[in-house]
Amino acid sequence: MTTLRAAPPASGVRLALDAARDHLLGLQSPEGWWKGELQTNVTMDAEDLLLREFLGIRTPEDTAEAARWIRSEQRDDGTWANFHGGPGDLSTTVEAYAALRLAGDLPSAPHMRAAADFVRQAGGIEGARVFTRIWLAMFGQWPWERLPVLPPELIFLPSWFPLNVYDWACWARQTIVPLTIVSARRPVRPLPFGLAELRTGRASQTRRRPGRDAAPSGNAVPGWDTVFAALDRALHGYERRPIRSLRRAAMRRAAEWIVARQELDGCWGGIQPPWVYSLIALNLCGYDIAHPVMRRGVEGLDRFTIRDERGRRLEACQSPVWDTALAMNALLDGGLPGGHAALAKAAAWLACQEIRGPGDWTVRRPSLPPGGWAFEFDNDWYPDVDDTAETILALRRVDHPGVRPVIGRALRWMTGMASKDGGFAAFDADNTRELCTRLPFCDFGAVIDPPSADVTAHVVEALAAEGHAGSGVVRRAVVWLLKAQEPGGSWFGRWGANHVYGTGAVLPALIAAGVRPDATCVRRAVTWLEAHQNGDGGWGEDMRSYDDPAWIGRGESTPSQTAWALMALLAAGERTPAVERGVDWLIRRQRPDGTWDEPHFTGTGFPGDFYINYHLYRLVFPISALGRYLGLHDGGGEAGAPEGPP
Repeated sequence: MTTLRAAPPASGVRLALDAARDHLLGLQSPEGWWKGELQTNVTMDAEDLLLREFLGIRTPEDTAEAARWIRSEQRDDGTWANFHGGPGDLSTTVEAYAALRLAGDLPSAPHMRAAADFVRQAGGIEGARVFTRIWLAMFGQWPWERLPVLPPELIFLPSWFPLNVYDWACWARQTIVPLTIVSARRPVRPLPFGLAELRTGRASQTRRRPGRDAAPSGNAVPGWDTVFAALDRALHGYERRPIRSLRRAAMRRAAEWIVARQELDGCWGGIQPPWVYSLIALNLCGYDIAHPVMRRGVEGLDRFTIRDERGRRLEACQSPVWDTALAMNALLDGGLPGGHAALAKAAAWLACQEIRGPGDWTVRRPSLPPGGWAFEFDNDWYPDVDDTAETILALRRVDHPGVRPVIGRALRWMTGMASKDGGFAAFDADNTRELCTRLPFCDFGAVIDPPSADVTAHVVEALAAEGHAGSGVVRRAVVWLLKAQEPGGSWFGRWGANHVYGTGAVLPALIAAGVRPDATCVRRAVTWLEAHQNGDGGWGEDMRSYDDPAWIGRGESTPSQTAWALMALLAAGERTPAVERGVDWLIRRQRPDGTWDEPHFTGTGFPGDFYINYHLYRLVFPISALGRYLGLHDGGGEAGAPEGPP
């Protein structure tokens, strides 16, 4: 039975807000940015050890520290999961097991026996995803001829031709190009052990992603699985007798493409998958470990390495631009004046991070002048619409000279990235050719970047805040959002979990764009949120909601998801018991140091496959929610008026 609680006293809310705000201010770097840990799963650490083994640079120290971390993440049933509290994952467990074998753990050890038992019961190596079997093939633990083929000649396909590299999402594109080299070279650098204990002896299985893009729609037609299976057989035949001159030219072009996209800090796109595969591909093309490109790449990994008492672990990515914009908006929502020194320092840092050069996005928008921001410290090739919208919302509220021209360029670039249907995707415009998703190679992670409700909502929010609510771009985007509303009243969350995130983004955007709070679409969303509030007063949604509709809107309450729901309800003008109970939940769950505990993952990398725990989410979003609540409570006083959540 739900317990009704009286509205928390404003003084208690203010004390909680002040403590959280002080904690966040204390996390700012001397340079002006904020960055929380971006926690994922142990595949990052397992693949780091496998990479170092492949390149011949694995050290006993790195191995021991990484193995300690991997062991600490194993659960009692012997498995490793992709998110806190999630089910054991076959491929993650296979990779973790292989890494621990590298570290010297024996198959007879109890924790290894438990892992191997799970692997066999779940389908063995034969049932693992293609990417896992590629890693195993590089060490002689899986036959290359039993893997799908992606030829490097793909690099020559023009941008209008189906399956060219620009049909892939930017994260997939950067991964696929080096993997075409790996697929063509088929390296085998044997390990000093085998993995027979992980095999079932059955034929390898075709794995399908359970996420939204697992099945084609729109421009895809039935029967593509059969077509692409036949294409894969033909490509295997070509691999046995490629046109030598064409193959050499393709390998050279692919290597040049990779080298041209290395960032100043040595990374590729600021994310792990293209980084490790680019290093492997270039090594196979003759770049030894002392080559400047290789040296920068390996050394750059240190920047992504965290060491503590539990061992050594790698972040899959880092999010300083995103975190800084979120932190600024939270502090402003929480009542910090726009001229505060911390905000001025952050604004100056963000202004310096503006991307002024071209990137892969120009393939679809060749006449669009550059602008905007990326997610990472160094990623000049791939600015993204989401970070740009959030940064605009932050900079426009800060008293800092020189930000208006930066905002103007960002607005121009962001609006120019609208897709033909009126929606906005994260990195590219009109990246919607679903043929890529049908390739046998693509059994893990989203491989295209279609418009999403959360990104589109953030753009609408930013444009409305800048006085463009009546523009054609915003009107088309609002129509897109209305069409995307789910039958139950929520919105799907592409980059956060899940319908709570999507609804938390869209409702404030619609209100900012001029949709009335009593509109049917708003009332349906409010009803959905109130119906999915937990008995303890908070909100939560488990990552399994991407796979199983029964989990939509269900999960243990978390600070970030509770804040998303509150910001949506507050934007809709709600001052109901549901809001009061949500605020009370945040106050009661706050730690003495002003922050909150949040072991659950609430960020999404690939729906159905890869998830993220942004460690700053547990702090910035509750600050925004409490600040906006107080702003409405005080009639728009000290805490400031709501500006719209990310």
